[in-house]
Amino acid sequence: MSSEPTSAEELKGKRGLRRLLDATRYSLDGLRAAWRHEDAFRQEVVLGAIFVAVAVALPVTLVEKILLVAVVLIVPIVELLNTAVEVAIDRDSLRIDPLAKRAKDYGSAAVMLALVLAGGTWAAILVNRFVL
Repeated sequence: MSSEPTSAEELKGKRGLRRLLDATRYSLDGLRAAWRHEDAFRQEVVLGAIFVAVAVALPVTLVEKILLVAVVLIVPIVELLNTAVEVAIDRDSLRIDPLAKRAKDYGSAAVMLALVLAGGTWAAILVNRFVL
């Protein structure tokens, strides 16, 4: 007999360490699925890894390093949320619906804003540190 839950009700009663372990497994499943199925997520993770390495190597303060890394991590986080919205909408119907399009556009706009935030933060810190 499989230990996988067959309904949402089976998940609701779990507590403590079992719940934490299951939640961790589900999160890792999500990361694996995003890596396998989402080109944008893979690109953001690869570029993010490069930017994190650069941030760690830069001669900036610890707070600036943390900020540089944080804004890089925000991008794939928002991408995952955008992908979740898209998958949920597409599961319901592949028909082009105005509300579904709007929801997908909102998710896309959120990714764009996360990229603008990351780029602006990097530009501000680098210009402040090395140009001014």
